[in-house]
Amino acid sequence: MGRLEGKVCVITGAGSGIGRASALLFASEGARVVVADVDLKGAGETVAAIGHAAIAEQLDVTDEAQTVAFAKKVFDREGRIDVLFNNAGIAGVGDVVETEPDLFDRVMRVNVRGVYLMSRAIVPYMIGRKAGSIINMSSCIAEIGLARRVSYAASKGAVLSMTKSMQVDLAQHGIRVNALLPGTILTPFVERYLKDSYADPEEGMASIRKRQLSNDLGRPEDVAGAALYLASDESRFVMASGLIIDGGVTGAK
Repeated sequence: MGRLEGKVCVITGAGSGIGRASALLFASEGARVVVADVDLKGAGETVAAIGHAAIAEQLDVTDEAQTVAFAKKVFDREGRIDVLFNNAGIAGVGDVVETEPDLFDRVMRVNVRGVYLMSRAIVPYMIGRKAGSIINMSSCIAEIGLARRVSYAASKGAVLSMTKSMQVDLAQHGIRVNALLPGTILTPFVERYLKDSYADPEEGMASIRKRQLSNDLGRPEDVAGAALYLASDESRFVMASGLIIDGGVTGAK
């Protein structure tokens, strides 16, 4: 028996990076995984790596109608939704002057509105069963200052606060709500950031490593393991928490 045996788990942004690593791990622990991503090709590649225990769905988490239709489709097909991992997100680089309003709004729309809309669409099905676990992707940046991350920091701080508020409302329905606060994880997301932010990506990588007490970047599997814990019944007494997986960045401040 796996740690998620029989559970139906929805993971957004599961076409690559942390989402893909989590989908693979969840499936290996007995879950039926719904791999949701705006990039259907990426979602399909994740499902192909998993096999029969997963299904790919194209989904824009910022579109209310899509999230509502998606939740109904999954529930009608599977008969239950046990876990929602709100992992989809985008980056935003720039200080308060450099960050254009359009970029700020786009980051908030995906990273905050996306969590809100997905939760709003799926929570009623969890309430009906008086059970569920919601995992929201925040960041250790919600706890520390980091240069040129105004939009991203605002979004991840909002996700952490929303997590705590959601938990107060949903505890009475048997639903747990927690957040993950990763540090810098070596994903395609971070590789793009290095290319966009540094003339020499290797120099950027060296700079990031210096922030870590571990002197290394995390891997998607490091965060997937934490997500598995929050998705499983092992974390039944963990509520409204922000689980930090950052190689010591936060603890060193």
